[in-house]
Amino acid sequence: MEETIAVTESAPIPKQRGEQLLDHAVRYAEERHWDVFAGTWLEPADGRELCSCGATDCPAPGAHPTVEDWAAQVTGSAVQVRRIWAKQPQASILLPTGRTFDALDVPESAGFLALARLERMERTLGPVTLTPDHRMLFFVLPGAGVKVPDLVRKLGWPAATIDLVARGEGEYVAAPPTRFGGRGSVQWARRPTPANRWLPDTEELIDALAYACGSEAAAERKRHQG
Repeated sequence: MEETIAVTESAPIPKQRGEQLLDHAVRYAEERHWDVFAGTWLEPADGRELCSCGATDCPAPGAHPTVEDWAAQVTGSAVQVRRIWAKQPQASILLPTGRTFDALDVPESAGFLALARLERMERTLGPVTLTPDHRMLFFVLPGAGVKVPDLVRKLGWPAATIDLVARGEGEYVAAPPTRFGGRGSVQWARRPTPANRWLPDTEELIDALAYACGSEAAAERKRHQG
Protein backbone atom coordinates (compact mmCIF):
# COMPACT_ATOMS: atom_id res chain seq x y z
CA MET A 1 0.00 0.00 0.00
CA GLU A 2 1.38 3.42 -0.85
CA GLU A 3 2.34 5.59 2.06
CA THR A 4 0.30 8.75 2.50
CA ILE A 5 2.31 11.92 2.79
CA ALA A 6 1.54 13.68 6.05
CA VAL A 7 1.13 17.42 5.59
CA THR A 8 1.08 19.74 8.59
CA GLU A 9 0.83 23.45 9.15
CA SER A 10 4.58 23.55 9.79
CA ALA A 11 5.49 21.77 6.56
CA PRO A 12 7.95 23.84 4.53
CA ILE A 13 6.49 25.56 1.50
CA PRO A 14 8.55 24.79 -1.61
CA LYS A 15 9.76 27.71 -3.67
CA GLN A 16 7.87 28.22 -6.90
CA ARG A 17 10.80 28.44 -9.28
CA GLY A 18 10.12 28.78 -12.99
CA GLU A 19 12.10 25.69 -13.92
CA GLN A 20 10.28 23.70 -11.23
CA LEU A 21 6.89 24.66 -12.63
CA LEU A 22 7.99 23.83 -16.17
CA ASP A 23 9.34 20.44 -15.07
CA HIS A 24 6.12 19.56 -13.29
CA ALA A 25 3.90 20.71 -16.16
CA VAL A 26 5.91 18.64 -18.64
CA ARG A 27 5.73 15.55 -16.43
CA TYR A 28 1.95 15.88 -16.08
CA ALA A 29 1.62 15.95 -19.87
CA GLU A 30 4.27 13.30 -20.66
CA GLU A 31 3.91 10.82 -17.81
CA ARG A 32 0.25 11.13 -16.82
CA HIS A 33 -1.14 12.22 -20.20
CA TRP A 34 -3.03 15.00 -18.45
CA ASP A 35 -4.04 18.14 -20.31
CA VAL A 36 -2.63 21.31 -18.75
CA PHE A 37 -2.86 25.05 -19.23
CA ALA A 38 -1.04 28.05 -17.79
CA GLY A 39 -2.79 30.34 -15.34
CA THR A 40 -1.94 33.57 -13.60
CA TRP A 41 1.18 34.05 -11.47
CA LEU A 42 2.37 36.10 -8.52
CA GLU A 43 4.16 39.42 -8.87
CA PRO A 44 5.99 41.30 -6.09
CA ALA A 45 4.39 44.64 -5.20
CA ASP A 46 4.93 46.85 -2.15
CA GLY A 47 6.48 44.11 -0.06
CA ARG A 48 3.86 41.50 -0.91
CA GLU A 49 2.80 39.35 -3.82
CA LEU A 50 -0.21 40.18 -5.95
CA CYS A 51 -1.93 38.22 -8.69
CA SER A 52 -0.85 39.03 -12.22
CA CYS A 53 -4.54 39.70 -13.03
CA GLY A 54 -4.14 43.02 -11.21
CA ALA A 55 -7.06 42.57 -8.81
CA THR A 56 -6.02 43.40 -5.23
CA ASP A 57 -8.93 41.33 -3.90
CA CYS A 58 -8.34 38.32 -6.19
CA PRO A 59 -9.88 35.24 -4.50
CA ALA A 60 -7.25 32.86 -5.94
CA PRO A 61 -4.12 34.99 -6.45
CA GLY A 62 -1.70 33.33 -8.83
CA ALA A 63 -3.90 30.28 -9.40
CA HIS A 64 -6.69 30.97 -11.89
CA PRO A 65 -7.05 31.22 -15.71
CA THR A 66 -5.77 34.31 -17.47
CA VAL A 67 -8.69 34.45 -19.92
CA GLU A 68 -12.38 33.54 -19.86
CA ASP A 69 -12.00 31.10 -22.75
CA TRP A 70 -9.28 29.13 -20.98
CA ALA A 71 -10.43 25.83 -22.52
CA ALA A 72 -8.92 26.97 -25.84
CA GLN A 73 -5.47 27.12 -24.16
CA VAL A 74 -5.47 23.54 -22.91
CA THR A 75 -2.81 21.22 -24.34
CA GLY A 76 -1.54 17.70 -23.81
CA SER A 77 1.63 18.27 -25.84
CA ALA A 78 4.88 18.41 -23.89
CA VAL A 79 6.42 20.47 -26.71
CA GLN A 80 3.63 23.03 -26.40
CA VAL A 81 3.91 23.00 -22.62
CA ARG A 82 7.61 23.88 -22.85
CA ARG A 83 6.81 26.69 -25.25
CA ILE A 84 4.10 28.11 -22.97
CA TRP A 85 6.18 28.09 -19.77
CA ALA A 86 9.22 29.43 -21.63
CA LYS A 87 7.16 32.57 -22.27
CA GLN A 88 5.93 32.86 -18.65
CA PRO A 89 8.01 30.63 -16.33
CA GLN A 90 6.08 31.66 -13.21
CA ALA A 91 2.61 30.75 -14.55
CA SER A 92 0.54 28.45 -12.36
CA ILE A 93 -0.24 24.92 -13.55
CA LEU A 94 -3.95 24.31 -14.02
CA LEU A 95 -5.55 21.00 -14.98
CA PRO A 96 -9.00 20.86 -16.63
CA THR A 97 -11.41 18.40 -15.07
CA GLY A 98 -13.99 16.42 -17.01
CA ARG A 99 -11.42 15.08 -19.47
CA THR A 100 -8.91 12.57 -18.10
CA PHE A 101 -10.22 12.88 -14.55
CA ASP A 102 -12.73 14.58 -12.27
CA ALA A 103 -11.99 15.63 -8.68
CA LEU A 104 -13.98 15.05 -5.50
CA ASP A 105 -13.41 18.18 -3.42
CA VAL A 106 -13.83 17.91 0.38
CA PRO A 107 -12.65 19.75 3.51
CA GLU A 108 -9.12 18.83 4.58
CA SER A 109 -10.21 17.33 7.93
CA ALA A 110 -12.79 15.07 6.26
CA GLY A 111 -10.32 14.23 3.50
CA PHE A 112 -7.66 12.89 5.86
CA LEU A 113 -10.29 10.90 7.74
CA ALA A 114 -11.59 9.37 4.49
CA LEU A 115 -8.08 8.75 3.15
CA ALA A 116 -7.10 6.75 6.23
CA ARG A 117 -10.33 4.76 6.05
CA LEU A 118 -9.97 4.03 2.34
CA GLU A 119 -6.41 2.82 2.81
CA ARG A 120 -7.47 0.53 5.67
CA MET A 121 -10.15 -0.88 3.36
CA GLU A 122 -7.49 -1.31 0.65
CA ARG A 123 -9.56 0.60 -1.88
CA THR A 124 -8.04 1.71 -5.16
CA LEU A 125 -6.91 5.32 -4.83
CA GLY A 126 -5.72 7.87 -7.36
CA PRO A 127 -3.69 11.00 -6.71
CA VAL A 128 -4.94 13.36 -3.98
CA THR A 129 -4.03 17.04 -3.62
CA LEU A 130 -4.05 19.25 -0.56
CA THR A 131 -4.65 22.96 -1.15
CA PRO A 132 -3.61 25.98 0.94
CA ASP A 133 -7.28 26.78 1.61
CA HIS A 134 -7.62 23.46 3.48
CA ARG A 135 -9.32 21.37 0.82
CA MET A 136 -8.46 17.88 -0.43
CA LEU A 137 -9.18 16.76 -3.97
CA PHE A 138 -9.43 13.07 -4.84
CA PHE A 139 -8.85 12.33 -8.53
CA VAL A 140 -11.41 9.92 -10.02
CA LEU A 141 -12.60 8.89 -13.46
CA PRO A 142 -14.66 11.49 -15.36
CA GLY A 143 -18.41 11.56 -14.74
CA ALA A 144 -18.37 12.31 -11.01
CA GLY A 145 -20.43 15.48 -11.37
CA VAL A 146 -23.40 13.55 -12.69
CA LYS A 147 -23.13 10.70 -10.18
CA VAL A 148 -22.36 12.36 -6.85
CA PRO A 149 -25.75 13.87 -5.87
CA ASP A 150 -27.60 10.57 -6.43
CA LEU A 151 -24.88 8.45 -4.80
CA VAL A 152 -24.79 10.68 -1.72
CA ARG A 153 -28.59 10.58 -1.46
CA LYS A 154 -28.60 6.77 -1.69
CA LEU A 155 -26.11 6.64 1.18
CA GLY A 156 -28.61 8.57 3.31
CA TRP A 157 -26.89 11.96 3.34
CA PRO A 158 -28.82 15.03 2.11
CA ALA A 159 -26.44 16.41 -0.53
CA ALA A 160 -27.03 20.00 0.61
CA THR A 161 -25.87 19.25 4.17
CA ILE A 162 -22.40 17.87 3.43
CA ASP A 163 -19.44 19.71 1.93
CA LEU A 164 -18.61 17.35 -0.93
CA VAL A 165 -18.26 18.88 -4.40
CA ALA A 166 -17.51 17.15 -7.68
CA ARG A 167 -15.39 19.14 -10.12
CA GLY A 168 -16.04 17.99 -13.66
CA GLU A 169 -16.55 19.28 -17.18
CA GLY A 170 -15.89 23.00 -17.60
CA GLU A 171 -13.91 23.29 -14.36
CA TYR A 172 -10.25 23.03 -13.38
CA VAL A 173 -7.95 22.39 -10.43
CA ALA A 174 -4.55 23.84 -9.55
CA ALA A 175 -1.70 21.32 -9.62
CA PRO A 176 1.37 21.16 -7.35
CA PRO A 177 3.54 23.15 -6.87
CA THR A 178 1.23 26.07 -7.79
CA ARG A 179 1.13 28.69 -5.04
CA PHE A 180 -1.96 30.57 -3.82
CA GLY A 181 -0.77 34.05 -2.87
CA GLY A 182 0.82 34.02 0.57
CA ARG A 183 -1.20 31.02 1.69
CA GLY A 184 1.22 28.35 0.49
CA SER A 185 1.47 25.76 -2.26
CA VAL A 186 -0.79 23.03 -3.54
CA GLN A 187 0.82 19.77 -2.43
CA TRP A 188 0.30 16.07 -3.03
CA ALA A 189 -1.28 14.22 -0.13
CA ARG A 190 -0.94 11.17 -2.36
CA ARG A 191 1.45 11.56 -5.28
CA PRO A 192 0.87 10.37 -8.85
CA THR A 193 2.82 7.13 -9.32
CA PRO A 194 2.76 4.27 -11.83
CA ALA A 195 0.73 2.34 -9.24
CA ASN A 196 -2.17 4.80 -9.33
CA ARG A 197 -2.19 5.55 -13.04
CA TRP A 198 -5.59 3.82 -13.29
CA LEU A 199 -8.03 6.04 -11.46
CA PRO A 200 -10.89 4.77 -9.30
CA ASP A 201 -14.52 5.36 -10.17
CA THR A 202 -16.55 7.68 -7.94
CA GLU A 203 -18.48 4.72 -6.51
CA GLU A 204 -15.26 3.30 -5.02
CA LEU A 205 -14.63 6.35 -2.83
CA ILE A 206 -18.00 7.99 -2.26
CA ASP A 207 -19.07 6.03 0.84
CA ALA A 208 -15.93 6.91 2.81
CA LEU A 209 -15.93 10.53 1.61
CA ALA A 210 -19.64 11.08 2.29
CA TYR A 211 -19.34 9.50 5.73
CA ALA A 212 -16.33 11.69 6.62
CA CYS A 213 -18.01 14.85 5.33
CA GLY A 214 -21.27 13.97 7.08
CA SER A 215 -19.46 13.34 10.37
CA GLU A 216 -17.62 16.66 10.06
CA ALA A 217 -20.87 18.51 9.29
CA ALA A 218 -22.60 16.91 12.28
CA ALA A 219 -19.71 17.79 14.59
CA GLU A 220 -19.75 21.37 13.31
CA ARG A 221 -23.49 21.69 13.97
CA LYS A 222 -22.99 20.31 17.47
CA ARG A 223 -20.23 22.84 18.18
CA HIS A 224 -22.50 25.69 17.07
CA GLN A 225 -25.39 24.43 19.16
CA GLY A 226 -23.13 24.14 22.18
